[in-house]
Amino acid sequence: MNPKPDLGALYGATTGAKTFLGLEECPDLDHLAAPIALIGAPCATPYASVGAYCRNGPDALRRATGSLTANVDRHDFDHGGPVFPSRGKRPVDCGNLAFDEADSASNRAKIADAVSKVLSKGAIPVLLGGDDSVPIPMLDAIGAAAAGKKYTILQIDAHIDWREVHMGERLGLSSTMRRASEMPHIERIIQVGARGIGSAATSDHQDAVAWGVKFITAYELHKHGIGAVVDLIPEGSNIIICIDADALDPSLVPGVIGRAPGGLSYYQAVDLIKGAASKGKIAAMDFVEFMPERDVDDIGAFTIARLITTALGVLARQAA
Repeated sequence: MNPKPDLGALYGATTGAKTFLGLEECPDLDHLAAPIALIGAPCATPYASVGAYCRNGPDALRRATGSLTANVDRHDFDHGGPVFPSRGKRPVDCGNLAFDEADSASNRAKIADAVSKVLSKGAIPVLLGGDDSVPIPMLDAIGAAAAGKKYTILQIDAHIDWREVHMGERLGLSSTMRRASEMPHIERIIQVGARGIGSAATSDHQDAVAWGVKFITAYELHKHGIGAVVDLIPEGSNIIICIDADALDPSLVPGVIGRAPGGLSYYQAVDLIKGAASKGKIAAMDFVEFMPERDVDDIGAFTIARLITTALGVLARQAA
């Protein structure tokens, strides 16, 4: 029997590519000169019961782009041209942050420090998680650098993450949007894609609504379309997009812990990103909760990696 053929070679795949899309490395953020910085954040504040279960997500997403590395400058039909309109607008890959499962405070500090450095260079941070506690220190860092700016969060997720505390932890993945609501620079939260039975209590949802969250459930999105979300974003907004891999349907991304039918399609997710960019400036993004150990034949890794690729192209087109 013949060994499994290397189908990636047909596309000029780079074997063992170390960076996302084969982008230039920038291991030292003090020397960052690119307009967009990819940063792997394998861990922030894990629950003791499961630990850093998405720690391998960033590297799996990088590997998934191997088949695209040789063709990244070819025509991309999702952009009507190359992913990156010019070499000067290419992102760089800054590698993974070090982490310690037993030292959540240090993990959060590393993430916040990295995001702060990226922002100080006038660049856009794009975090690859890691579980959904990763956005909390990212949001904190944005607040520290806000200088009076107010931000709209567009969260795309199957879960609302409004628990006050879970397993004795206030900064874990189930509390991300509640913690965001407490930050003075966050003036608006739009949450898209909730479906099925999640971890939230009805009182959590009520608290979110009372704060002012606008919810578009997965069912409502399928029924009313992307416009129902984009219309909620005021013109000229500063936008932070937080994407949990389980927002997409598990037929596309099986590599998540909370599979639930009825998730978003790839192009619905793309249109949400493009729609947000049409209403304001995307200041930061995160892609979290991809768990390669739960994936099927790397389908999810490639889907999320392709979504990140498209998002980078959107950011490159808005970068000054």
